[in-house]
Amino acid sequence: MAVSARSFRFVFLGGLFAATSVAAGAFGAHALKSILDPSMLAVYETAARYQMYHALGLFVVAWLVRETEDSLAVKAGWLFCIGILLFSGSLYIVALAGIKWMGAMTPFGGVSFISGWACVAWTAWRAERVQ
Repeated sequence: MAVSARSFRFVFLGGLFAATSVAAGAFGAHALKSILDPSMLAVYETAARYQMYHALGLFVVAWLVRETEDSLAVKAGWLFCIGILLFSGSLYIVALAGIKWMGAMTPFGGVSFISGWACVAWTAWRAERVQ
């Protein structure tokens, strides 16, 4: 697969996750504000916020993939995607469906986020050392 194709894949996923984060945030602010109790609304807002942070992180990953051709940057992108699904996804389910045991998945998403950022940092460090 060409480097640009891998890079564009993360731009696409970043755009998709960012758009759905904005939609989720708007839904929470307008439709859910009167339905959810304040603690569950805060959980929902955390899910949307972290989804957006990591959607934007996918644009950073796309740039790193294009610039460095480092497979570790690709791993960072997939870790962000997994993190969004596990962290934000589990929090959306807890807030909207009240399925509390799904909260057990949230830390795995958090570890994916942390691992993804570590891969971003390591990729940048290796690229700087090569130059």
